[in-house]
Amino acid sequence: MVQNMFRTGFLVRATHTLLTWVITLVLFLHNTDLRKCEERGELLLPVLFFLLVVLSVLLYFAVSLMDPGFILSDTVKGAQGSHEEMESMIPQTSTPRLRRCGYCLLQQPMRAKHCQTCKHCVRRFDHHCPWIENCVGERNHRWFIVYLMVQLLTLLWALHIALSGISPSVTWELWFRVNGFLLAALGVVGVFSVVVALLLGCHLYLASINCTTWEFMSRHRISYLKNCESEENPFDRGIFCNLWDFFCICRTVVWEKMYHRTTTNSV
Repeated sequence: MVQNMFRTGFLVRATHTLLTWVITLVLFLHNTDLRKCEERGELLLPVLFFLLVVLSVLLYFAVSLMDPGFILSDTVKGAQGSHEEMESMIPQTSTPRLRRCGYCLLQQPMRAKHCQTCKHCVRRFDHHCPWIENCVGERNHRWFIVYLMVQLLTLLWALHIALSGISPSVTWELWFRVNGFLLAALGVVGVFSVVVALLLGCHLYLASINCTTWEFMSRHRISYLKNCESEENPFDRGIFCNLWDFFCICRTVVWEKMYHRTTTNSV
């Protein structure tokens, strides 16, 4: 029973939700800017902050529960069936052949990888995130970045609110007693702000060059990248095109075609 709870990510998601609402409650109950606005009858800022927290929680669950692009059948017969005839025209000498996964025994399209935690191959695999207890892949990567943006905005606002509630005292002991909960909230929010900011910066950079975390970290071991030059990326179409495709194109991409077109042009 306990193993099943861990496997489904119940405890991780419950911890995230509980921590979010406990910190929000601390910020509303102490003598912060939110509390002062409520006492003056100015409800706009408190309501906006509350809605932003709700949005961050909803995005967290959306990314956590969303299919990241699991491969459930052979790609040649399944998801890329409509492109089968076109792909057969691509010379096999210029494009690495589809390989069969050693775990789920399905053929992997280019940029896919098997996740041993999720027990599935994932299209355009980026990484498995333990905090959302889900893979980040082709179908939920853009939403993962949107979630990070909203989460960072929420955390920075919470950081400002927590700092506004710190009150002076006569002695250090009394100061810690009065501000203890706010200091704890400030510490948690501060740490998460740094982590989320670094994550967001890294993922925006990778999206701008059309690269995944897995490809960036394991380039020398990936069949379709290890023979490329150190700075060469066969999927890079320029910053603006990469970001447009990443955030605005919601369809399964046949990366073999782009790889063949890029390598052919370079030759």
